[in-house]
Amino acid sequence: MTTTTHVGDGTTVPTFAPIRLLDIDLNRPLHSVPAATAEDGTAYRRAQVLARLHRRPVGSIDLVLDADGGLPAQRLASVVWQALGGAIRRHLDSDGLSTPAALPVTGLPSMPCRQEPAVGDPPLVSVVIPTRDRPRHLSGCVDSLLRLDYPRVEILVVDNAPATAATIELIEARYGRLPQVRYLREDRPGSSIARNTGLTAARGDIVAFTDDDAVADPSWLTGLVSGFRLAADVACVTGLVLPAELETPAQLWFEQYGGFDRGYERRRYDLTEHRGSSPFYPYVAGIFGSGNNMAFRTASLRAMGGFDPALGAGSPVRAGADIEAFLRVVLSGATLVYEPAAIVRHYHRRDYAGLRRQVHDYGVGITAILTRYLLSDPACRRTLLTRAPTGIAIMFGPRSVKNARKDGTYPTDLFLQELKGMILGPLIYARSASRSVLSPPVKPRRRVPRGRQGPTA
Repeated sequence: MTTTTHVGDGTTVPTFAPIRLLDIDLNRPLHSVPAATAEDGTAYRRAQVLARLHRRPVGSIDLVLDADGGLPAQRLASVVWQALGGAIRRHLDSDGLSTPAALPVTGLPSMPCRQEPAVGDPPLVSVVIPTRDRPRHLSGCVDSLLRLDYPRVEILVVDNAPATAATIELIEARYGRLPQVRYLREDRPGSSIARNTGLTAARGDIVAFTDDDAVADPSWLTGLVSGFRLAADVACVTGLVLPAELETPAQLWFEQYGGFDRGYERRRYDLTEHRGSSPFYPYVAGIFGSGNNMAFRTASLRAMGGFDPALGAGSPVRAGADIEAFLRVVLSGATLVYEPAAIVRHYHRRDYAGLRRQVHDYGVGITAILTRYLLSDPACRRTLLTRAPTGIAIMFGPRSVKNARKDGTYPTDLFLQELKGMILGPLIYARSASRSVLSPPVKPRRRVPRGRQGPTA
Protein backbone atom coordinates (compact mmCIF):
# COMPACT_ATOMS: atom_id res chain seq x y z
CA MET A 1 0.00 0.00 0.00
CA THR A 2 1.71 3.14 -1.15
CA THR A 3 -1.15 5.52 -1.92
CA THR A 4 -3.05 7.35 0.79
CA THR A 5 -6.62 8.32 1.60
CA HIS A 6 -8.21 10.83 3.94
CA VAL A 7 -10.90 9.71 6.40
CA GLY A 8 -12.59 13.03 7.04
CA ASP A 9 -10.75 14.60 9.97
CA GLY A 10 -7.39 15.17 8.33
CA THR A 11 -6.07 11.71 9.20
CA THR A 12 -4.14 10.22 6.27
CA VAL A 13 -3.79 6.45 6.04
CA PRO A 14 -2.75 3.84 3.47
CA THR A 15 -5.49 3.00 0.97
CA PHE A 16 -7.90 0.47 2.39
CA ALA A 17 -8.83 -2.72 0.56
CA PRO A 18 -12.24 -4.22 1.49
CA ILE A 19 -12.24 -7.71 2.96
CA ARG A 20 -14.57 -10.44 1.80
CA LEU A 21 -16.25 -12.43 4.62
CA LEU A 22 -16.79 -16.15 4.09
CA ASP A 23 -18.16 -19.05 6.11
CA ILE A 24 -16.99 -22.59 5.37
CA ASP A 25 -18.16 -25.94 6.74
CA LEU A 26 -15.22 -28.32 7.17
CA ASN A 27 -17.61 -31.27 6.99
CA ARG A 28 -18.37 -30.43 3.37
CA PRO A 29 -16.24 -30.24 0.24
CA LEU A 30 -14.16 -27.08 0.00
CA HIS A 31 -14.47 -24.79 -3.01
CA SER A 32 -12.17 -22.26 -4.60
CA VAL A 33 -12.47 -18.70 -3.30
CA PRO A 34 -12.88 -16.27 -6.22
CA ALA A 35 -11.38 -12.80 -6.04
CA ALA A 36 -14.73 -11.19 -6.96
CA THR A 37 -18.20 -11.46 -5.48
CA ALA A 38 -20.91 -13.13 -7.54
CA GLU A 39 -23.35 -10.27 -6.92
CA ASP A 40 -21.65 -7.17 -8.29
CA GLY A 41 -18.22 -8.30 -9.47
CA THR A 42 -16.37 -6.32 -6.78
CA ALA A 43 -12.77 -7.46 -6.67
CA TYR A 44 -11.43 -8.50 -3.28
CA ARG A 45 -7.74 -9.05 -2.56
CA ARG A 46 -8.35 -10.25 0.97
CA ALA A 47 -10.83 -12.54 2.67
CA GLN A 48 -11.66 -13.47 6.25
CA VAL A 49 -12.93 -17.03 6.62
CA LEU A 50 -14.92 -18.47 9.52
CA ALA A 51 -14.38 -22.23 9.69
CA ARG A 52 -16.94 -24.51 11.37
CA LEU A 53 -16.69 -28.15 12.32
CA HIS A 54 -19.81 -30.06 13.38
CA ARG A 55 -21.57 -26.67 13.24
CA ARG A 56 -19.25 -25.21 15.88
CA PRO A 57 -16.79 -22.42 14.95
CA VAL A 58 -13.17 -23.50 15.32
CA GLY A 59 -11.50 -20.26 14.22
CA SER A 60 -11.11 -17.65 11.52
CA ILE A 61 -8.23 -16.96 9.17
CA ASP A 62 -7.20 -14.10 6.91
CA LEU A 63 -6.47 -14.91 3.28
CA VAL A 64 -4.70 -13.05 0.48
CA LEU A 65 -6.46 -13.62 -2.85
CA ASP A 66 -4.76 -13.63 -6.21
CA ALA A 67 -6.18 -10.89 -8.40
CA ASP A 68 -6.93 -13.34 -11.22
CA GLY A 69 -7.57 -16.72 -9.71
CA GLY A 70 -8.57 -16.04 -6.11
CA LEU A 71 -7.58 -19.09 -4.04
CA PRO A 72 -7.90 -22.68 -5.34
CA ALA A 73 -9.67 -25.21 -3.12
CA GLN A 74 -6.51 -27.28 -2.55
CA ARG A 75 -4.60 -24.20 -1.42
CA LEU A 76 -7.53 -23.18 0.82
CA ALA A 77 -7.44 -26.60 2.51
CA SER A 78 -3.71 -26.25 3.11
CA VAL A 79 -4.00 -22.74 4.56
CA VAL A 80 -6.90 -23.70 6.83
CA TRP A 81 -5.03 -26.73 8.14
CA GLN A 82 -1.86 -24.73 8.73
CA ALA A 83 -3.74 -22.05 10.69
CA LEU A 84 -6.37 -24.13 12.46
CA GLY A 85 -5.03 -27.69 12.43
CA GLY A 86 -4.42 -27.65 16.19
CA ALA A 87 -7.98 -26.52 16.96
CA ILE A 88 -9.42 -29.06 14.50
CA ARG A 89 -7.41 -31.90 16.06
CA ARG A 90 -8.50 -30.92 19.58
CA HIS A 91 -12.13 -30.83 18.48
CA LEU A 92 -11.96 -34.23 16.80
CA ASP A 93 -10.09 -35.71 19.76
CA SER A 94 -12.76 -34.47 22.18
CA ASP A 95 -15.35 -36.23 20.00
CA GLY A 96 -13.36 -39.46 20.13
CA LEU A 97 -12.56 -39.31 16.42
CA SER A 98 -9.28 -39.98 14.66
CA THR A 99 -7.37 -36.94 13.43
CA PRO A 100 -6.12 -36.74 9.84
CA ALA A 101 -2.67 -35.61 8.77
CA ALA A 102 -4.18 -32.85 6.65
CA LEU A 103 -7.52 -31.33 5.72
CA PRO A 104 -8.92 -33.13 2.68
CA VAL A 105 -10.57 -31.02 -0.02
CA THR A 106 -13.55 -33.38 0.23
CA GLY A 107 -14.09 -32.30 3.85
CA LEU A 108 -14.03 -34.13 7.18
CA PRO A 109 -16.57 -36.81 8.14
CA SER A 110 -19.79 -35.46 9.60
CA MET A 111 -20.40 -36.96 13.05
CA PRO A 112 -22.45 -36.00 16.13
CA CYS A 113 -20.56 -33.49 18.26
CA ARG A 114 -19.98 -34.32 21.92
CA GLN A 115 -19.31 -30.67 22.71
CA GLU A 116 -22.98 -29.82 22.34
CA PRO A 117 -24.80 -30.01 25.71
CA ALA A 118 -28.23 -31.63 25.37
CA VAL A 119 -30.89 -28.93 25.20
CA GLY A 120 -33.66 -31.29 26.30
CA ASP A 121 -37.11 -29.72 26.52
CA PRO A 122 -36.43 -26.30 24.98
CA PRO A 123 -37.54 -23.40 27.19
CA LEU A 124 -39.33 -20.40 25.74
CA VAL A 125 -36.82 -17.64 24.94
CA SER A 126 -37.83 -13.99 24.73
CA VAL A 127 -35.57 -12.02 22.37
CA VAL A 128 -35.52 -8.27 23.07
CA ILE A 129 -34.43 -5.78 20.37
CA PRO A 130 -34.20 -2.11 21.40
CA THR A 131 -34.52 0.15 18.36
CA ARG A 132 -35.11 3.75 17.38
CA ASP A 133 -36.11 4.88 13.89
CA ARG A 134 -33.94 2.36 11.99
CA PRO A 135 -36.44 0.19 10.11
CA ARG A 136 -33.94 -1.00 7.49
CA HIS A 137 -31.58 -2.37 10.12
CA LEU A 138 -34.44 -3.73 12.21
CA SER A 139 -35.98 -5.71 9.36
CA GLY A 140 -32.72 -7.53 8.73
CA CYS A 141 -32.44 -8.42 12.40
CA VAL A 142 -36.04 -9.64 12.77
CA ASP A 143 -35.85 -11.61 9.53
CA SER A 144 -32.77 -13.45 10.85
CA LEU A 145 -34.61 -14.28 14.09
CA LEU A 146 -37.49 -15.75 12.12
CA ARG A 147 -34.98 -18.12 10.47
CA LEU A 148 -33.68 -19.52 13.77
CA ASP A 149 -33.61 -23.28 14.18
CA TYR A 150 -34.76 -22.90 17.80
CA PRO A 151 -38.43 -23.93 18.20
CA ARG A 152 -39.80 -21.67 20.98
CA VAL A 153 -39.15 -17.95 20.50
CA GLU A 154 -40.97 -14.69 21.06
CA ILE A 155 -39.52 -11.50 19.56
CA LEU A 156 -40.03 -8.24 21.47
CA VAL A 157 -39.28 -5.09 19.49
CA VAL A 158 -38.93 -2.15 21.89
CA ASP A 159 -39.45 1.16 20.08
CA ASN A 160 -37.37 3.53 22.21
CA ALA A 161 -38.45 7.20 22.25
CA PRO A 162 -39.25 7.17 18.52
CA ALA A 163 -39.23 10.40 16.53
CA THR A 164 -41.19 8.79 13.68
CA ALA A 165 -43.73 6.02 13.15
CA ALA A 166 -41.26 4.04 11.01
CA THR A 167 -40.86 1.15 13.44
CA ILE A 168 -44.52 0.50 14.18
CA GLU A 169 -45.34 0.83 10.49
CA LEU A 170 -42.69 -1.78 9.66
CA ILE A 171 -43.98 -4.17 12.32
CA GLU A 172 -47.58 -3.78 11.19
CA ALA A 173 -46.82 -4.12 7.47
CA ARG A 174 -44.24 -6.91 7.57
CA TYR A 175 -44.81 -8.87 10.77
CA GLY A 176 -48.32 -7.88 11.85
CA ARG A 177 -49.79 -11.35 11.47
CA LEU A 178 -46.94 -13.21 13.13
CA PRO A 179 -47.93 -14.01 16.74
CA GLN A 180 -44.32 -14.45 17.85
CA VAL A 181 -43.46 -10.81 17.04
CA ARG A 182 -44.59 -8.26 19.64
CA TYR A 183 -44.24 -4.48 19.57
CA LEU A 184 -43.55 -2.43 22.72
CA ARG A 185 -43.18 1.31 22.93
CA GLU A 186 -40.99 2.94 25.59
CA ASP A 187 -40.99 6.74 25.54
CA ARG A 188 -38.16 7.22 28.03
CA PRO A 189 -34.91 7.31 26.02
CA GLY A 190 -32.08 4.92 26.76
CA SER A 191 -31.08 1.41 25.73
CA SER A 192 -31.05 0.23 29.36
CA ILE A 193 -34.59 1.48 29.90
CA ALA A 194 -35.68 -0.15 26.62
CA ARG A 195 -34.08 -3.44 27.62
CA ASN A 196 -35.76 -3.27 31.02
CA THR A 197 -39.11 -2.70 29.29
CA GLY A 198 -38.52 -5.85 27.27
CA LEU A 199 -37.47 -7.70 30.42
CA THR A 200 -40.71 -6.72 32.15
CA ALA A 201 -42.80 -7.98 29.23
CA ALA A 202 -40.80 -11.17 28.59
CA ARG A 203 -42.70 -14.43 28.99
CA GLY A 204 -39.71 -16.74 28.49
CA ASP A 205 -37.64 -18.46 31.14
CA ILE A 206 -34.65 -17.04 29.28
CA VAL A 207 -34.43 -13.51 27.92
CA ALA A 208 -31.92 -12.82 25.15
CA PHE A 209 -30.82 -9.47 23.78
CA THR A 210 -29.43 -8.33 20.48
CA ASP A 211 -29.24 -5.02 18.60
CA ASP A 212 -31.14 -3.91 15.52
CA ASP A 213 -27.87 -3.75 13.52
CA ALA A 214 -27.05 -7.39 14.20
CA VAL A 215 -28.00 -10.53 12.24
CA ALA A 216 -28.39 -13.81 14.10
CA ASP A 217 -26.94 -17.11 12.89
CA PRO A 218 -29.68 -19.78 12.52
CA SER A 219 -28.28 -21.70 15.52
CA TRP A 220 -27.82 -18.59 17.70
CA LEU A 221 -30.40 -19.43 20.36
CA THR A 222 -29.56 -23.13 20.30
CA GLY A 223 -26.02 -22.13 21.26
CA LEU A 224 -27.10 -19.70 23.98
CA VAL A 225 -29.56 -22.14 25.55
CA SER A 226 -26.96 -24.90 25.54
CA GLY A 227 -24.73 -22.67 27.67
CA PHE A 228 -27.32 -22.64 30.47
CA ARG A 229 -27.21 -26.46 30.53
CA LEU A 230 -23.54 -26.53 31.54
CA ALA A 231 -24.21 -25.86 35.23
CA ALA A 232 -27.16 -25.12 37.49
CA ASP A 233 -25.75 -21.74 38.55
CA VAL A 234 -25.32 -20.30 35.05
CA ALA A 235 -27.20 -16.98 35.09
CA CYS A 236 -25.88 -15.45 31.87
CA VAL A 237 -24.58 -16.69 28.52
CA THR A 238 -22.87 -14.56 25.88
CA GLY A 239 -21.78 -15.50 22.37
CA LEU A 240 -19.45 -14.82 19.48
CA VAL A 241 -19.95 -11.57 17.55
CA LEU A 242 -18.32 -11.27 14.14
CA PRO A 243 -18.43 -8.41 11.62
CA ALA A 244 -21.19 -8.55 9.03
CA GLU A 245 -18.99 -6.64 6.59
CA LEU A 246 -15.51 -5.10 6.40
CA GLU A 247 -16.03 -2.64 3.59
CA THR A 248 -14.55 0.57 5.07
CA PRO A 249 -11.44 1.57 7.04
CA ALA A 250 -13.62 2.44 10.06
CA GLN A 251 -14.99 -1.11 10.21
CA LEU A 252 -11.53 -2.63 10.09
CA TRP A 253 -10.22 -0.21 12.72
CA PHE A 254 -13.06 -1.21 15.03
CA GLU A 255 -11.88 -4.81 14.72
CA GLN A 256 -8.34 -3.66 15.51
CA TYR A 257 -9.67 -1.73 18.49
CA GLY A 258 -10.95 -5.03 19.83
CA GLY A 259 -14.26 -5.58 18.11
CA PHE A 260 -16.74 -7.93 19.77
CA ASP A 261 -14.93 -11.21 19.08
CA ARG A 262 -14.00 -13.03 22.31
CA GLY A 263 -12.52 -16.14 20.74
CA TYR A 264 -13.50 -19.68 19.81
CA GLU A 265 -13.18 -21.53 23.10
CA ARG A 266 -16.09 -21.98 25.49
CA ARG A 267 -15.28 -20.29 28.81
CA ARG A 268 -16.85 -20.08 32.25
CA TYR A 269 -16.41 -17.13 34.60
CA ASP A 270 -17.10 -17.07 38.33
CA LEU A 271 -15.41 -16.06 41.58
CA THR A 272 -13.84 -19.44 42.36
CA GLU A 273 -12.18 -21.88 39.96
CA HIS A 274 -13.13 -20.18 36.68
CA ARG A 275 -11.42 -16.83 36.99
CA GLY A 276 -10.09 -14.80 34.10
CA SER A 277 -6.35 -14.26 33.76
CA SER A 278 -6.47 -10.46 34.02
CA PRO A 279 -4.99 -9.00 37.22
CA PHE A 280 -8.12 -6.85 37.42
CA TYR A 281 -10.56 -9.74 37.26
CA PRO A 282 -13.52 -9.45 37.49
CA TYR A 283 -13.35 -5.63 37.17
CA VAL A 284 -12.21 -5.76 33.58
CA ALA A 285 -14.06 -4.43 30.58
CA GLY A 286 -15.05 -6.62 27.69
CA ILE A 287 -13.83 -10.14 28.50
CA PHE A 288 -17.30 -11.48 29.24
CA GLY A 289 -18.96 -10.65 25.91
CA SER A 290 -21.10 -7.85 24.51
CA GLY A 291 -24.66 -6.62 24.68
CA ASN A 292 -25.61 -7.49 21.11
CA ASN A 293 -25.29 -11.20 21.97
CA MET A 294 -26.32 -12.02 25.52
CA ALA A 295 -28.97 -13.98 27.41
CA PHE A 296 -29.99 -14.25 31.05
CA ARG A 297 -32.25 -16.38 33.15
CA THR A 298 -35.23 -14.06 33.26
CA ALA A 299 -35.80 -14.44 37.00
CA SER A 300 -32.12 -13.79 37.74
CA LEU A 301 -31.98 -10.59 35.69
CA ARG A 302 -35.19 -9.32 37.26
CA ALA A 303 -33.81 -10.06 40.72
CA MET A 304 -30.70 -8.03 39.81
CA GLY A 305 -32.89 -5.07 38.91
CA GLY A 306 -32.23 -5.26 35.18
CA PHE A 307 -29.83 -2.86 33.48
CA ASP A 308 -28.49 0.33 35.05
CA PRO A 309 -30.35 3.25 33.39
CA ALA A 310 -27.35 5.52 34.11
CA LEU A 311 -25.37 3.50 31.55
CA GLY A 312 -25.85 2.63 27.89
CA ALA A 313 -26.92 4.37 24.70
CA GLY A 314 -29.33 7.22 25.31
CA SER A 315 -27.81 8.06 28.72
CA PRO A 316 -25.03 10.64 29.20
CA VAL A 317 -22.55 7.73 29.52
CA ARG A 318 -23.78 6.15 26.24
CA ALA A 319 -22.04 2.80 26.86
CA GLY A 320 -21.27 0.13 29.43
CA ALA A 321 -24.68 -1.18 30.52
CA ASP A 322 -24.01 -4.70 29.23
CA ILE A 323 -20.52 -4.91 30.77
CA GLU A 324 -21.83 -3.75 34.14
CA ALA A 325 -24.62 -6.35 34.07
CA PHE A 326 -22.09 -9.11 33.34
CA LEU A 327 -19.97 -7.90 36.24
CA ARG A 328 -22.97 -7.99 38.59
CA VAL A 329 -23.71 -11.58 37.55
CA VAL A 330 -20.18 -12.71 38.44
CA LEU A 331 -20.01 -10.69 41.66
CA SER A 332 -23.30 -12.23 42.77
CA GLY A 333 -21.59 -15.63 42.87
CA ALA A 334 -23.29 -16.95 39.75
CA THR A 335 -21.58 -18.28 36.62
CA LEU A 336 -21.34 -16.54 33.25
CA VAL A 337 -20.63 -18.69 30.17
CA TYR A 338 -19.13 -17.47 26.91
CA GLU A 339 -20.39 -19.82 24.19
CA PRO A 340 -18.84 -19.23 20.73
CA ALA A 341 -21.38 -21.51 19.03
CA ALA A 342 -23.94 -18.72 19.58
CA ILE A 343 -23.06 -16.41 16.68
CA VAL A 344 -24.36 -13.08 15.50
CA ARG A 345 -22.85 -10.79 12.89
CA HIS A 346 -22.80 -7.07 13.54
CA TYR A 347 -22.78 -4.15 11.10
CA HIS A 348 -20.04 -1.91 12.46
CA ARG A 349 -20.18 1.83 11.82
CA ARG A 350 -19.02 2.52 8.29
CA ASP A 351 -17.91 6.14 8.76
CA TYR A 352 -14.92 7.43 10.68
CA ALA A 353 -16.91 10.07 12.57
CA GLY A 354 -19.22 7.38 13.93
CA LEU A 355 -16.30 5.18 14.97
CA ARG A 356 -14.63 8.15 16.65
CA ARG A 357 -17.73 8.79 18.78
CA GLN A 358 -18.05 5.09 19.57
CA VAL A 359 -14.47 4.73 20.80
CA HIS A 360 -14.86 7.87 22.91
CA ASP A 361 -18.08 6.51 24.41
CA TYR A 362 -16.45 3.17 25.18
CA GLY A 363 -13.71 5.04 27.04
CA VAL A 364 -16.37 6.86 29.05
CA GLY A 365 -18.12 3.57 29.74
CA ILE A 366 -15.00 1.86 31.08
CA THR A 367 -14.26 4.44 33.78
CA ALA A 368 -17.96 5.07 34.47
CA ILE A 369 -18.36 1.42 35.46
CA LEU A 370 -15.20 1.55 37.56
CA THR A 371 -16.47 4.70 39.26
CA ARG A 372 -19.72 2.93 40.12
CA TYR A 373 -17.82 0.13 41.84
CA LEU A 374 -15.06 2.21 43.36
CA LEU A 375 -17.77 4.11 45.24
CA SER A 376 -19.67 1.02 46.38
CA ASP A 377 -17.29 -1.95 46.49
CA PRO A 378 -14.23 -2.00 48.82
CA ALA A 379 -12.85 -5.05 47.00
CA CYS A 380 -12.90 -3.11 43.74
CA ARG A 381 -11.01 -0.22 45.36
CA ARG A 382 -8.31 -2.55 46.66
CA THR A 383 -7.93 -4.35 43.33
CA LEU A 384 -7.72 -1.23 41.20
CA LEU A 385 -5.58 0.89 43.49
CA THR A 386 -2.96 -1.81 44.12
CA ARG A 387 -2.74 -2.80 40.47
CA ALA A 388 -2.95 0.59 38.80
CA PRO A 389 0.57 0.34 37.26
CA THR A 390 -0.44 -2.88 35.50
CA GLY A 391 -3.53 -1.15 34.13
CA ILE A 392 -1.46 1.70 32.75
CA ALA A 393 0.84 -0.80 31.02
CA ILE A 394 -2.16 -2.56 29.46
CA MET A 395 -3.62 0.73 28.26
CA PHE A 396 -0.43 2.13 26.73
CA GLY A 397 1.71 -0.92 25.92
CA PRO A 398 1.87 -1.52 22.14
CA ARG A 399 2.04 -5.31 22.66
CA SER A 400 -0.51 -5.53 25.46
CA VAL A 401 -3.65 -7.62 25.08
CA LYS A 402 -5.61 -4.41 24.48
CA ASN A 403 -3.40 -3.16 21.63
CA ALA A 404 -2.13 -6.37 20.02
CA ARG A 405 -4.55 -6.24 17.07
CA LYS A 406 -3.66 -2.69 16.01
CA ASP A 407 -1.34 -2.23 13.05
CA GLY A 408 0.43 0.82 11.69
CA THR A 409 -2.75 2.17 10.06
CA TYR A 410 -4.67 2.51 13.34
CA PRO A 411 -5.14 6.26 13.89
CA THR A 412 -3.56 7.82 16.96
CA ASP A 413 -6.64 10.04 17.05
CA LEU A 414 -8.79 7.03 18.04
CA PHE A 415 -6.48 6.22 20.92
CA LEU A 416 -6.70 9.83 22.10
CA GLN A 417 -10.49 9.82 21.83
CA GLU A 418 -10.71 6.72 24.02
CA LEU A 419 -8.31 8.26 26.55
CA LYS A 420 -10.34 11.48 26.60
CA GLY A 421 -13.48 9.45 27.25
CA MET A 422 -11.81 7.57 30.11
CA ILE A 423 -10.79 10.85 31.74
CA LEU A 424 -14.33 12.22 31.49
CA GLY A 425 -16.06 8.97 32.51
CA PRO A 426 -16.32 9.54 36.29
CA LEU A 427 -17.83 13.01 35.89
CA ILE A 428 -20.26 11.90 33.19
CA TYR A 429 -21.36 8.90 35.28
CA ALA A 430 -22.04 11.13 38.28
CA ARG A 431 -24.28 13.34 36.15
CA SER A 432 -25.99 10.35 34.55
CA ALA A 433 -26.61 8.57 37.86
CA SER A 434 -28.12 11.74 39.34
CA ARG A 435 -30.41 12.16 36.36
CA SER A 436 -31.53 8.53 36.34
CA VAL A 437 -32.40 8.67 40.04
CA LEU A 438 -34.45 11.83 39.55
CA SER A 439 -36.26 10.51 36.49
CA PRO A 440 -39.64 9.11 37.61
CA PRO A 441 -40.65 5.67 36.35
CA VAL A 442 -43.16 5.67 33.53
CA LYS A 443 -45.34 2.70 32.77
CA PRO A 444 -44.36 1.48 29.27
CA ARG A 445 -46.99 1.68 26.60
CA ARG A 446 -47.60 -1.31 24.40
CA ARG A 447 -49.15 -1.02 20.98
CA VAL A 448 -50.36 -4.18 19.30
CA PRO A 449 -50.54 -4.07 15.49
CA ARG A 450 -53.96 -4.49 13.96
CA GLY A 451 -55.10 -8.04 13.44
CA ARG A 452 -52.62 -9.42 16.00
CA GLN A 453 -53.42 -12.70 17.66
CA GLY A 454 -52.21 -13.67 21.12
CA PRO A 455 -48.61 -14.89 21.35
CA THR A 456 -47.86 -18.57 21.59
CA ALA A 457 -45.31 -20.23 23.83
